[in-house]
Amino acid sequence: METTSRVGAQGAGTGDAAADAAGQNAEGAPGTRRTVDGYLLASFPWYGLDEAYTGPRWLMQVGAAADGTVEHGSTGHGEEPTLRSERADPHAAKQRFAVVVTVASRPGRRSADGTGVLEATSVSSAAWLAGSGLLSCTWPAQMERALRQDWLDQQTALAWELADHLDDSAWSTLSLPVDGVPTDFRYRESEYGWVLAGSAEGVHIGAYGRGMSAYGMGFAVIKDITAYRE
Repeated sequence: METTSRVGAQGAGTGDAAADAAGQNAEGAPGTRRTVDGYLLASFPWYGLDEAYTGPRWLMQVGAAADGTVEHGSTGHGEEPTLRSERADPHAAKQRFAVVVTVASRPGRRSADGTGVLEATSVSSAAWLAGSGLLSCTWPAQMERALRQDWLDQQTALAWELADHLDDSAWSTLSLPVDGVPTDFRYRESEYGWVLAGSAEGVHIGAYGRGMSAYGMGFAVIKDITAYRE
């Protein structure tokens, strides 16, 4: 699976992405700065929840290759998640949100600097970004700070392994509409929330959430990304 850096940053390998996903400004992590500019640079359509959802919508972040090409990004729906604090926050556990990740469908190709080869993007790419995104907002409040990094490293490795094996029993199939067309997604639930991933025309779609059921959701091309608040 290919991973890419945020717009304005240097290209990131899988190790850098794993560190990001461990709560260090992961894509879409709570508290990161959002702007619509990066979304407008993308050559592919962005996806979000369809018109059946009438709640708040907000921007997260985009990821780009070393040459600045936008490769993926996320849009949020519902209540913006916050990292769990040192003490248990009962409100955080009740937060209701769903995040949709759009990943450009790319073939295998050489890196922008010509020094390596980038893997083709796939449904696994979307599953990985969704899984790591969910981790970024599910810090375990009861765990000592000194142990959190070990926990995050372990959970990040598990998310990567799960995303690379979408046919395993940890995943089930969930059919949801994409632009009105029934589409099969790979889906799994955990104590932290749910993750799903599938494909649409020219992109791969991932999603994660908590407090909002994935059953009955639908996805659609976002006609006006500027309608999402920064």
